[in-house]
Amino acid sequence: MGAGVVVILALLISTTIRVFAVDLYAVNQESMDPTLRDGERIAVSKSYPEDNGPKRGDIVVFDGEGSFTPYQGGPSLNRSLETLGHWVGLGSAPHVYVKRVIGAAGDLVACCDDSGQLTVNGEPIAENYLPYEVSPEKPASDLTFEALVPEGRIWVMGDNRAESVDSRDLLGAPGGGMISEDRIIGSATSVVWPWEDRRDLEGGLR
Repeated sequence: MGAGVVVILALLISTTIRVFAVDLYAVNQESMDPTLRDGERIAVSKSYPEDNGPKRGDIVVFDGEGSFTPYQGGPSLNRSLETLGHWVGLGSAPHVYVKRVIGAAGDLVACCDDSGQLTVNGEPIAENYLPYEVSPEKPASDLTFEALVPEGRIWVMGDNRAESVDSRDLLGAPGGGMISEDRIIGSATSVVWPWEDRRDLEGGLR
């Protein structure tokens, strides 16, 4: 398939999806592998059911500027090109991240219990989306932590823990590793490209 055809298809998909109040983002990282693979395009809903906000297990896209990346300056040609690339589904800005919500407001998130699992409010969670089976020898995170999520913030982690920069790496930084809910762009609902790999995405922790 030629590059011109890819651009046209991406533009058509992007425009069609946006009619239904969803956005399109490119996955430019391996931190969510195998749930999301580098280079895939995902549909992102910009509203939550019944306006309940993000919940544990949601896959969210958020602006990491000021938390995951330093604040950048005002509008520039580079940022305009980033916006254009995002609009046609060919790329996402470097300060846009996709991670899974592990803890919402009021949750106590900790790693790890004796079985190697993450716990939320003292209860272990089964993370069947991880690329390996959790055990005492191979825990859900190599970094131990305990964090209480304040109001208006979320604790996020990538499914590919060994390759993910996430809330664990920001402990001690302003915000304590939590992402402000007002920086959330939306929740990822499906993979729309490549066409042969399109699929729905499931959220929720057990």
